[in-house]
Amino acid sequence: MTLTDVLIEPVVSEKASMLREQNKYVFIVRKDATKTDIKEAVAKLFNVTVVNCTTMNVIGKVKRLRGKPGRTASYKKAVVRIADGQTIAAFEGV
Repeated sequence: MTLTDVLIEPVVSEKASMLREQNKYVFIVRKDATKTDIKEAVAKLFNVTVVNCTTMNVIGKVKRLRGKPGRTASYKKAVVRIADGQTIAAFEGV
């Protein structure tokens, strides 16, 4: 698993935007990625110092389509806190 395989996509939501004020960035990551893998990937890809990493498994919601039950996809989410004074340029202006 390479560094670019660990991070799938950033989360762009209102709550994630409010967390950026606290130097916290939210990513959807691979289900088998560990906290150490996530820290290394963020540190090397964005050239920042990672202070903390919190992960959570988000279970898909039950939905119905044309009366038949189904489920949205489950995924793993990581909230990464970086050192004070540092930012990730990819998130600026979003």
